[in-house]
Amino acid sequence: MKHYRTFNEIEYDLKRLNLERQIAFEELKGIRSDVKEDLKPLHWLQTVLKYVTKYGSFLLLKKIVK
Repeated sequence: MKHYRTFNEIEYDLKRLNLERQIAFEELKGIRSDVKEDLKPLHWLQTVLKYVTKYGSFLLLKKIVK
């Protein structure tokens, strides 16, 4: 437990903690928007197409090598 000697120390810590809380809240907002973007169907479709393209090119390369 921290012991304070003056009210200025208390006020300083309260301001610092309030700013840290606000920063954490803004970071959560950013994460929320990232998650919201990742859950959109268009994003899922792009991901699926990317993997299908990789798999298809792998199969094509395998046929060419044989």
